[in-house]
Amino acid sequence: MSAGTFTPAPGAAPVSRMILAQTALETRMLLRNGEQLLLTVIIPALLLVLFSAVDIVDTDAENAVDFLAPGILALAVMSTAFTGQAIATGFDRRYGVLKRLGASPLPRWALMAAKTLSVLVTEVLQIALLTVIALALGWSPQGSPLAVAALVLLGTAAFSGLGLLMAGTLRAEATLAAANLVFLLLLVGGGVIVPMEKFPEGVRSVLELLPISALSDGLREVLQHGAGLPWGDVAVLAAWAVLGLGAAAKLFRWE
Repeated sequence: MSAGTFTPAPGAAPVSRMILAQTALETRMLLRNGEQLLLTVIIPALLLVLFSAVDIVDTDAENAVDFLAPGILALAVMSTAFTGQAIATGFDRRYGVLKRLGASPLPRWALMAAKTLSVLVTEVLQIALLTVIALALGWSPQGSPLAVAALVLLGTAAFSGLGLLMAGTLRAEATLAAANLVFLLLLVGGGVIVPMEKFPEGVRSVLELLPISALSDGLREVLQHGAGLPWGDVAVLAAWAVLGLGAAAKLFRWE
């Protein structure tokens, strides 16, 4: 046995390994949180089943699930990337978790990257579950999976930026109330369940500029009508992503 065999070699792990470890931790914490699981998985699934099985809203579609499934997928993205992330990050900030992690070898940008990757992992699980339920209800999706993936990624970026902006500027209690209120308002007015054509023209022109409207409409164009990438909706989501992420990077307070 040579000298120095047991000599410690202290030092931080590679950043990529730290990001993967933090991503796994963030994902486990999210999936263990019953309230967040209710918001991100159970509510979208129940809405999909209820409004597909019961003729509550006139969707003008031959099969209601063909209209509802893309909107519910958009709602799932919003519930995880915006509502869930805003609430979780807000309370992490309140209890000093972010401050302590900021003092660790994990760079702050890497922590945000890990949170974003955790959101994407959760969304994959959500989309898989909701797709199985929708197919069981008679859904017949059309269009390109690549177009769907592009819209989901852009929607995730837009909602993540807005969620982090809220979590980094408001108190945790205010974030909890505001995030849930926004979730409910956009559920009703974002074209998720109620077609945008049901709103007055003046109101509709404003609602169509919201990220949830762009995401649900874009997914519907692809999955229901078999269209290519809807560039108008892409532009709206990209604008929200740039504004949200830029504002969050500038205004986010770690303490």
